[in-house]
Amino acid sequence: MGSIRSTHSQNAELRSRGNGEPSKPIQEKRSQNSILPTNSNTSKRRRGLFRVDTAGESGRRGVHPVHLVKVCFRSVCTLSMVVNILWPFVPAAIVMHFARPDLHVWVFTLNYIAMVPSANLLGFAGGELAKKLPKMFGILVETTLGSVVELVLFMVLLHNDDPAQHRNYIPVIQAAILGSIMANLLLCLGMCFFVGGLRREEQVFHEAVSEVGTGLLLVAGFGLLIPSAFYSALRGSVNEEFTAQLLSQYALTISRATAILLLVAFLTYLIFNLHSHNSIFDEILEVDEHHDEDRHEEAARAKLTMTECIIVISISLACVCMSAVFLVQEIEHIVERGVSDNFLGLILVPLVEKAAEHLTAVDEAWDNQINFALFHCLAPSIQTALLIAPLTVIVGWGMDKDMSLNFEIFMVVLLVLSILVVGNFLRDGKSNYLEGALCVLVYFIVAVCTWYYPSVEITSTNQA
Repeated sequence: MGSIRSTHSQNAELRSRGNGEPSKPIQEKRSQNSILPTNSNTSKRRRGLFRVDTAGESGRRGVHPVHLVKVCFRSVCTLSMVVNILWPFVPAAIVMHFARPDLHVWVFTLNYIAMVPSANLLGFAGGELAKKLPKMFGILVETTLGSVVELVLFMVLLHNDDPAQHRNYIPVIQAAILGSIMANLLLCLGMCFFVGGLRREEQVFHEAVSEVGTGLLLVAGFGLLIPSAFYSALRGSVNEEFTAQLLSQYALTISRATAILLLVAFLTYLIFNLHSHNSIFDEILEVDEHHDEDRHEEAARAKLTMTECIIVISISLACVCMSAVFLVQEIEHIVERGVSDNFLGLILVPLVEKAAEHLTAVDEAWDNQINFALFHCLAPSIQTALLIAPLTVIVGWGMDKDMSLNFEIFMVVLLVLSILVVGNFLRDGKSNYLEGALCVLVYFIVAVCTWYYPSVEITSTNQA
């Protein structure tokens, strides 16, 4: 039961064969050993950017409150439905914030848990909306809605940052940016490979998805690495003329310039996926739909109307924003109790903000929709690196705060190694449970190391 499936395929060749084999343009190019198939003109004529698909048709109009609640609770898979049991924590977290603000650990814990069902509902409503849109456009809309949780957290952290009041949240944001990418690459993708490999010997995914995704991640990793490499290379050479303050200012300027260029890269990525090569990925995903082992159950599942999707997205966004604000207000008290700001940003924050994407991707891998799962692992990582991180730097620039891409060298090395590990596993176009287990174990190793990594107030490689 993947998050984006079509039960009424728009591809006549797939409909006539019904055996899940790749369509003719993809087969022709595979025979020529090409990484990317040709973007066929017939596909372009057949698919418009804003073509409305029938996969998400609910058979209803307007709003039906009781039916809406039932559909949202059942969600799209058992794991997502189990997460909905946590909804009582949402009002409890709000009440605790106002009734007992002195219980900082309880307020933090309750709001941390409350973000999981809120993010899960946002992901579900985004998936329902995505089913009513063209496949690639729908996936990007769904991914963007999932990234809203991350963006809201970063903006609240940036707004509350005040080193003079011992609220230095910029290191938390920097760690969360890298931690979000690593959580998707190592934990989420690893779980997809592991869960999908339990039911079959191996899963085969299309090289176009893996090649474009890993290529963009390498470029993003390079862009995120440059400011840190510049600062570290010159840190030992500071003197009376080239001061540490001047070096920090140069690193900040480089970060802002890099942020603008990364946004250009993201716009290019959007044009590639939504316009010039959208039919390539639509074909790949249509083939993946025929591999869905729960396809008939998905077709019979009750769905939301367009109006209900918008209402649910609004409600879940409001809950997420409240939990994010309450959560951030307690971070300084959690750090004072011995939790490193690096561990908080690199591990704890990404786990809760990416809960929806992780549940969706793992369920798709279980149903043998590995290309959908790859999109839901790689696309959020690309959005974080090419959109969320640059936007945070630019907003910090407008707020006159020193938000930069000058990360801790330890964390940047972890990111680059993670990209290389995942890229190596994606290279052969196949996955199994061993590769998945190894990715997850690497993530646990990173978590253990980060727990013992000292806070920036004690020592730092990216500050004077």
